[in-house]
Amino acid sequence: MWKYPVDYDVIIMGGGHAGCEAALAAARMGAKALLLTMNLDTIAKMSCNPAVGGVAKGHIVREIDALGGEMAKAIDCTGIQFRMLNATKGPAVWAPRAQADKAAYQVEMKHRLEQTANLEIKQGTVEELLVSDGRIVGVVTKEGVIYHTKTLVISSGTFLRGLLHIGETNLSGGRAGDQPSVGLSADLEKHGFQLGRLKTGTPPRVNKRSIDFSLTEEQPGDPDVKFSFDDEDRPRLPQVSCHITYTTQETKQIILANIHRSPMYSGKITGVGPRYCPSIEDKMVRFADKERHQIFLEPEGLNTQEVYVNGVSSSLPFDVQLQFIHSIPALRNAEIMRPAYAIEYDYVVSGQIDASLETHRVKGLFLAGQINGTSGYEEAAGQGLIAGINAANSVLGRPPLILQRSEAYIGVMIDDLTTKTLDEPYRMFTSRAEYRLLLRQDNADLRLRKYGYDIGLIDAARYAKLQHKQRAIEEETERLSKIYKHVGGHGFSLAQLLCRPDNTYSKLFQEYPESMADHGPEINFQIELNFKYAGYISRQTTEIAKLSHTENILIPDDFNIASVQGLRIEARQKLLQNKPQNLGQASRISGVSPADISVLMIALMRHRER
Repeated sequence: MWKYPVDYDVIIMGGGHAGCEAALAAARMGAKALLLTMNLDTIAKMSCNPAVGGVAKGHIVREIDALGGEMAKAIDCTGIQFRMLNATKGPAVWAPRAQADKAAYQVEMKHRLEQTANLEIKQGTVEELLVSDGRIVGVVTKEGVIYHTKTLVISSGTFLRGLLHIGETNLSGGRAGDQPSVGLSADLEKHGFQLGRLKTGTPPRVNKRSIDFSLTEEQPGDPDVKFSFDDEDRPRLPQVSCHITYTTQETKQIILANIHRSPMYSGKITGVGPRYCPSIEDKMVRFADKERHQIFLEPEGLNTQEVYVNGVSSSLPFDVQLQFIHSIPALRNAEIMRPAYAIEYDYVVSGQIDASLETHRVKGLFLAGQINGTSGYEEAAGQGLIAGINAANSVLGRPPLILQRSEAYIGVMIDDLTTKTLDEPYRMFTSRAEYRLLLRQDNADLRLRKYGYDIGLIDAARYAKLQHKQRAIEEETERLSKIYKHVGGHGFSLAQLLCRPDNTYSKLFQEYPESMADHGPEINFQIELNFKYAGYISRQTTEIAKLSHTENILIPDDFNIASVQGLRIEARQKLLQNKPQNLGQASRISGVSPADISVLMIALMRHRER
């Protein structure tokens, strides 16, 4: 063993989407950071879908950008198709999504990491944690190097004892082509962490030249969509279309005839898979009455012929995959370049981290991404950003950044991860956010940019731009409420006219150019939404105020939950396991009833009096 001659403030283990955001945040906040990854050539690799954003996920990416993270900027300059999903519905569920040139995205993110001050990047596989008096002090790599650190962020993705399944074939791996991380799982268990097993999967990739696009529906993009609130003045890559096709009755027959060869149905896979993103064999069984299933053909980049067949994730044998792919008319002659596979991996069971993403068992150890039971690049990146921020805050002697459910989708996600028991990989949905009308993708900067500025991830120029935007919205909202126009013999303020469903800011600007001001599309849109949804926004704001008192009732470290009389046994066990930091978090833990919260509140009042 050899000790590396430099000590670090923060070490980040893993160079996936969580690790990248954690490393950038910690270094930019002034901490001396080291990113340790198994392979420097796979930093920010898109192991599955070559896309960023989507429903609720797009909200998270914009929140990452508002706080000072990097994912939005990287996809804006490497995306090859942009769309705004749900644009025909209400603005709360609008969601940006972009198809990425996945190779360009990797290169772009690695370049941004390499250019960051205070950040070193090294190749190495962490096998062992060094813990002293309950606190992390370093790591030992497979290569025999000891690195000392004050804090550690583990963002291991699907690599912990990863096992790939293609039909009857099993391969050890963190993903296709990469070795798994084996030693770290055993070491985490040695330190008392309870690990579970989850499963995810990926579809086959086919050669673009072998697709009959005349039998598909073209899906063009929207050139006006972007993720970042900042302008980097970088030209966009050439834009392309995606295409839609469908499975057939023949597809169904082939899959059902070979279902016994799927490791999901033969019992070889023990990990729990995502219910919301089922494999094609699972779809055929669970939705037996459905005639066909939609498939999206998504290009993986401008300089590759590989096309991602979104919608047919599978663990069936390669020969069966070829049969069912060829049963789809547009893919009748398709060449599979990479077969689909399922992957099982270890994760840290719920209840072992707090809202800062620091573990209960080992101080200074933070977890982010799939190790916490989540799925998706965006969920991982959001956690990575918060873990990196709080690791740096710990070193710098600052309080942790904890976002509330009423402030951000990232806050909803982390609160769910720390208060709920997972029974499948966690994915963010708009339905998980009870205040989703306030947590829109378009106002993430107004909600969160001040946090980014306060912790040093947003510079003065960008913060000044936000303040200008806030002032313009406030002043114009007040002004339009005082200007009246006669419509149909009656007087209405411009604010009242803007509330009408058939009116937009641009439409009224054309009708009353002498009274309306053009502040640009972003500000104009915020003013319009403020008027249109004023009643709903006011109602949700009132609900937040009513519930916020429970979030402010803190549960101090010296409070002995085990000694509280009147708590049910299940509630006591769940509270001791999850260690909530306030009464609001305690109330959301599954197995803790309103009666338990009342008992706990009385006990906390007595504790405070003492």
